[in-house]
Amino acid sequence: MKKAYVFLADGFEEIEGLTVVDVLRRAGAEVEMVSVMDRKEITGAHGIKVEADRMIEEAGEADLYVLPGGMPGTLHLKEHAGLCRLLNQAEKKEKHIAAICAAPSVLGELGMLKGKRACCYPSFEEKLNCLEVSYEPVVTDGRITTSRGMGTAVRFSLELVSVLYGKEKADEIAESIVYM
Repeated sequence: MKKAYVFLADGFEEIEGLTVVDVLRRAGAEVEMVSVMDRKEITGAHGIKVEADRMIEEAGEADLYVLPGGMPGTLHLKEHAGLCRLLNQAEKKEKHIAAICAAPSVLGELGMLKGKRACCYPSFEEKLNCLEVSYEPVVTDGRITTSRGMGTAVRFSLELVSVLYGKEKADEIAESIVYM
């Protein structure tokens, strides 16, 4: 079974974080929501409260590390030294890392997008520090997947299923959720 962590901070975009959790679990992944705050209860950008499964200090190794966007959630992710260390370790171990909306800027600031194509929410392009900014809904370049925003959350999640389990499994999940 593949393992994924979805990192949550106050102000995260609920659809971007929870869609990933839902779709990956449908595919059979073990998905844990990880708080980077000082408590497990996280309040999303639109006031939805979510209880994380674990604190970041308890996070170990996974196959996939996911950063949802939203404000000020993205800023909290970027400012968390422990998360940045964990992402750098994951990159060195050649694990898959994904970010959506404003969160690809975190990867850009960590230097993970150098020499890569990437996409993000409009107005965050200058923070990508990448080879080529794409305006496609979802881009996977090597072990990094980026996406543009809430409207691309299902497509982003299905791409992560494809990364972990292959296109056939992603197509199966897409059909089961009536994704057009």
